[in-house]
Amino acid sequence: MTITNFDAKLDKYAHLIVKTGVNVQPGQTIILYANIENASLARKITNEAYKFGATEVIVKWQDIAIAKAFLQNTTEERLVTIPNYLTVEAEELMGKHATRISLISEDPDAFGDVDQTRLANNTAATGKALQVIRKATMNNDISWLVVAAAGKKWAEKVFPKLNSDEAVEQLWEQIFKIVHINENNDPVATWEQHIKLLKQKAIWLNSLNFKELKYHSAVTDLTVGLATNHIWEAADSLDRQGNLFVANMPTEEVFTAPDYRNIHGTVTSTKPLSYSGVLIDGIKLTFANGKVIKASAKHGEAALLKLLDIDDGAKSLGEVSLVPFHSPISQSGIIFYNTLIDENASDHLALGAAYPFNVKDGTNLNSAELEALGQNQSQTHVDFMIGSSDMDIDGITYDNQIIPVFRNGDWA
Repeated sequence: MTITNFDAKLDKYAHLIVKTGVNVQPGQTIILYANIENASLARKITNEAYKFGATEVIVKWQDIAIAKAFLQNTTEERLVTIPNYLTVEAEELMGKHATRISLISEDPDAFGDVDQTRLANNTAATGKALQVIRKATMNNDISWLVVAAAGKKWAEKVFPKLNSDEAVEQLWEQIFKIVHINENNDPVATWEQHIKLLKQKAIWLNSLNFKELKYHSAVTDLTVGLATNHIWEAADSLDRQGNLFVANMPTEEVFTAPDYRNIHGTVTSTKPLSYSGVLIDGIKLTFANGKVIKASAKHGEAALLKLLDIDDGAKSLGEVSLVPFHSPISQSGIIFYNTLIDENASDHLALGAAYPFNVKDGTNLNSAELEALGQNQSQTHVDFMIGSSDMDIDGITYDNQIIPVFRNGDWA
């Protein structure tokens, strides 16, 4: 690795993840999901977590080649039969309020040549078996974080003109840049200031209490109602134990819950989506009465249709998120083929479940009560990017005032 002071930057990254990202507290259990390529960073995060008083760090190693061999060769029955011990383990860990850290580094199209029906069936079965983890995460019962780590196949996709080693180094350089790590700064202090700026936008939006948002660009004409008592969130959140954490690094978004019953019009994606190891590009969705009634994609359409067929809620929206087109990630001009990063370069929407904390007292409400407020219910939540330099967004108040929110892709 020829990056100057790479090991020191990796130390800073591990500290930022543990201190600001999940804000590890004494006595906590940590679950760390990491690809075998990133063992060095995983070890640093583990050691850092123990310094902050973690009781145990459980590392869930991932290997795409092994996962792919399973998907292509196991029986149909095994694909959809998830071992009960995994469900029992998940329930025990969530009972401990275990903190989750996910290092994202995999090839964005790793499962592109896997039979899409087999992949979709396994994804759905796994989601059902481990729904206790999804529910705890969506409800902020636990602290959780998704961050990036450079992987060889992913780097080659982002920088196809470079050789493998050069591509990996360039991807690491970009990751350090977008999470505000360099040789001389204090990334924790930098993030404190960044969080304050994003929260100012959330406060402004909450003061307006919009009924709807209207999106318009050359390829999108969409109206999205907002859930009753919706709350705009930005950057940091509180878990059930009252600890602050930052769920995504990087983050440039301010987001809330739509009203799944009031979505009309057409929306077109502006960046590729990597979903379950398959790239989907050129998504076009038409909504009526809150549901997708027509869907297509220029690439990966089969995967898109399988996603929409997971359950009834997958055909509606669970998140609206505002990100200025002129954000630092967008201005880099790089398509990362990774939702964690690309969604912070673009306005985005999410198919599937809404976050309960995006409505007042939502974390204390049951599914029926949340649904009555307009919150979508589903076992999936998949973001896709729709922002562009010509995107205009208007907020419509309950007394039908029209207030500009975005003009030409940026805050109005």
